[in-house]
Amino acid sequence: MKFLVSIAVALALIAGAAAANEIAPGGTLRAVYLGGNAAQAVQDRATGAIRGASADLARELGKRIGVPVEIKPVANPQAVIETVSTGQADIGFVAYEPSRAGTVEFSQTYMLVQQSFLVLEDSPIRAIADVDRAGQKVAGTRNDSITLFLKRKLKAATLLETENNPAEIKRMLAAQEIDAFGANRQRLTTLMKETPGTRIIPDSLFGVPQTIIVPKGRAEALAAINRFIDDARASGFLRDAIAASGIVGIEPAPGGSWQPAVPD
Repeated sequence: MKFLVSIAVALALIAGAAAANEIAPGGTLRAVYLGGNAAQAVQDRATGAIRGASADLARELGKRIGVPVEIKPVANPQAVIETVSTGQADIGFVAYEPSRAGTVEFSQTYMLVQQSFLVLEDSPIRAIADVDRAGQKVAGTRNDSITLFLKRKLKAATLLETENNPAEIKRMLAAQEIDAFGANRQRLTTLMKETPGTRIIPDSLFGVPQTIIVPKGRAEALAAINRFIDDARASGFLRDAIAASGIVGIEPAPGGSWQPAVPD
């Protein structure tokens, strides 16, 4: 029995070393995430400590392949992609969106971030079905997942792209320059608390698929990460990491496919 256990341990160590060579060939797992997206992770301004579901996943991946982990925020989704595609990081946490494909490989979806809209308290918009109507102006942050989605889907309402400036977004709502602002539910909750007279639409538009990216052509690394996500989901680690984050409107993505997708 001890011999069999020793073999199992040896095989696990070999598998971990092989995965480390594929995922983090430099000996340290360098991870980046979108600094403005609390659904992924949050950095303490005083201590610099980073916590959140994506940070927990990065650290657990590093633990399993036996390497130290460095994780840092970057400014926007394109910066996540560029940092990974140019080899400055080994993995990145970013939402899958078809227009972002090209220079990186996307893992399966590990988490869904629900999107909705913030409106004024007396707005006639009561549900998602009320948003896309003629004469209404809907805003979203430039290049945000929901904004890219709305570009494809809005038929009657007008889409306005804004900068990631909470003060300006609150001003536009209060001045009725826009009828609704779309974002993830955590971000909307923060804005609502800071903006009296507003409310969040109770239903969700869709869940943005969160993925882990690696540089283009790294098929073995991608496969190893997909297997890791499968195991993190099955073991309950992913569920527990999401619950521990305390973030509103995020949930584990169901398994079954290694191909990420957004709703048609």
